[in-house]
Amino acid sequence: MALRTLSRPLRGMSAVVALLAVGAVGCSEAIESAKDGVKKAARQQSVFSLAIGDCYNPNTKATEGETFAIEVVPCAEPHQGQVVGEFKLDEGKAFPGNEAIWAIADERCPVEAQKFAPDTWALPAGVDILHYTPTQESWSTGDRAVSCTYTKEKGTFSGSLKAGGDVSKPGQAEYLKGANAVYDALWTTQPEAETVDDDLDGYKAQAKAVAAALDTHLEGLEGIDGTETGKLRAQLVKTADQWKKAATAADVDAFYAAYDPAFTGLDPKKTVAARKELGLATTVPADEAEVWAS
Repeated sequence: MALRTLSRPLRGMSAVVALLAVGAVGCSEAIESAKDGVKKAARQQSVFSLAIGDCYNPNTKATEGETFAIEVVPCAEPHQGQVVGEFKLDEGKAFPGNEAIWAIADERCPVEAQKFAPDTWALPAGVDILHYTPTQESWSTGDRAVSCTYTKEKGTFSGSLKAGGDVSKPGQAEYLKGANAVYDALWTTQPEAETVDDDLDGYKAQAKAVAAALDTHLEGLEGIDGTETGKLRAQLVKTADQWKKAATAADVDAFYAAYDPAFTGLDPKKTVAARKELGLATTVPADEAEVWAS
């Protein structure tokens, strides 16, 4: 993650460095390099001025630490990140500390990101959620904003993520709302214990949360027309029943008996046909495919 902090006059400084390079070397390569430097310098903006939809390139490769400015670029050009959401922290409190702020950002930013680009399957490979948050110093000046971004640590991507996340066709938004909620329930309630034997109650609570999310998803699917969507709904009804059995399991053995078909029933590959019918992305993200392949 990167931390918001007070801006500094980097634009003029960078431009001077670039222009000095021309005078010192005096060759065409240096001139072109200097032009690129001036262009980059002119695009420098304070992290305080970031707006939802801005595409940018960080000035450093670090994903943690303080940052003063970033290079904002047209989304059509290759870039490493895009601002996909923003929210403000409670202004009435003293600085809560970095860990507390990061915990809030970790919880809120995925929600804000889904509003901007609901179909996570349509995201470029390798992007992840990062956020710019206030530091203790900037907090004292009134900074309360958290900027949520999708950022690619290695390589770049082109185009706005908003374009790939268009869900204006009938049934798309309803499907994604329910499906995203199901997987959010699965992962956000995952117990810390690695085995059910060590925390049966925790795993039963997870199963209860997933079952509730599935019930809501099934209600949403009722209003969506389509043969493949209907098939998916019928399959998810059975999957929901297994999660409910896991949630009420009397012991570890009963939990495992229900959990295996319950978890398998959420294999993303089972949703591809319905997604295709709805006009959504159909390539299972690599990290999700790996989980169900293991």
